[in-house]
Amino acid sequence: MTTRTPEQREDAIRAALEAGRWAPSVHNTQPWSFSVSGDVVSLRADTDRKLRVEDSSGRELLIGCGAALFNIRTALRCAGFEPIARVLPDPDRPSLVATVGVGTPMEADEHTRLLGGEFERRRTHRAGFTDLPVPERLIEALVGEARSEGARLTPVVVPEAIEVIAALTRAAQGVQAQDRRFSLEVIRWARPPGSGRGDGVPAGGYPREAAPTEPRFAQRDYAWRHEWGSEADQSKSAATGVVALLTTSGDSREDWIAAGQALQRVLLRASAHGVSAAFHTQVLEMRHLREFLKDELCSGESPQMIIRFGITFDDKDAVRRPLSELVD
Repeated sequence: MTTRTPEQREDAIRAALEAGRWAPSVHNTQPWSFSVSGDVVSLRADTDRKLRVEDSSGRELLIGCGAALFNIRTALRCAGFEPIARVLPDPDRPSLVATVGVGTPMEADEHTRLLGGEFERRRTHRAGFTDLPVPERLIEALVGEARSEGARLTPVVVPEAIEVIAALTRAAQGVQAQDRRFSLEVIRWARPPGSGRGDGVPAGGYPREAAPTEPRFAQRDYAWRHEWGSEADQSKSAATGVVALLTTSGDSREDWIAAGQALQRVLLRASAHGVSAAFHTQVLEMRHLREFLKDELCSGESPQMIIRFGITFDDKDAVRRPLSELVD
């Protein structure tokens, strides 16, 4: 049997913490913190970073924490240990999302190492894509990745359905743009040029003026009356890409965490093949529109994420808080 030294176990825990901080989250809020006790990593939701207006239920917060949990599990496997994960292990501590123990030694397979190599390379895209097609075989593989984490990824292929989803994003964005509370919450997480913050959306993380896709999927207005944003040429980046819905059979806190794990597994697999993803959560932040989407396009399942997959050559830097701010 393969054995591991105490130093290797310590290195594995460090790698898991490092991986956890690179998970995606809405507006890059990074709503998590970690602690270590012996061979167990605890992942906690940082409710001070919860979006009080956009995410009053905490659904998006827990999706982000689920993504961090998947990274932790995968990093431990890459380091040669089987992770022992318990989700929401203590009803008296609702902010404790999960604990992950360092289990028995194992050898990571090629697929796990492939995913683990994308923690820091994966990027969120906030504009259109190039006209380069996303391979159908990759989309099929992404569907399988989501399924393995207990969620459903459904590519939307009917043009009329894509138009409906795009129209819903425009409607939701239009309503939110008229609500000062939504606008102020977005502004809180929009970083001005030159900012040294380790969270939020950098000014170079979205185009100053995105070329509209057809149909047009509304983008967040992170600049909000400022001339912020990247000046990268968007003339060849107006393709919608492949639209997909990530859903779960239920809509509990456990389902939200599972959705986050499935989402990150999908994103890492896509990134490994040069495919980026853009998200449109505005619809899902408005109860009536989310219910409409559930009933009319999701076969009664709960929509957790609207995603567009595509290829872009717009390379952006990512920002994350240092581990010293995340671990206690």
